[in-house]
Amino acid sequence: MVERFLEVFIDDFSVFGFDFDKCLHHLSLVLQRCRGKNLVLNWKKCHLIVRKGIVLGHVVSHKGIEVDKANIDLIAHLPHPKIVREVRAFLGHAGFYGRFIKDFSKVSRPLCNLVSKDIAFVFNYNCGRAFEK
Repeated sequence: MVERFLEVFIDDFSVFGFDFDKCLHHLSLVLQRCRGKNLVLNWKKCHLIVRKGIVLGHVVSHKGIEVDKANIDLIAHLPHPKIVREVRAFLGHAGFYGRFIKDFSKVSRPLCNLVSKDIAFVFNYNCGRAFEK
């Protein structure tokens, strides 16, 4: 079940199929398993038969996994970090989408160097370019 037509993350799960009938069949199997294990679903949080949805900050659809544009806009409008804690926070947000950014580890290296121990915090030109990119 898992990875064939079911993805699970902590207490959330997504059931999928290549066509409507398969999706309904898979959903039936998952709901039977929930019933057999005495699991109760919160129907207010259930979204059934959707073509597109946000799962863990990513947009999932028939096209695959994409970034959520709202989160990207939020990150893009952050001011330049002024202290190490702000650099760490930015790297955490940007790193979440690192798989969608070509050469993310190379691009972010100047910022990563800022959070190293025993390094003075100097937000220089290279850090600014990395932040903007």
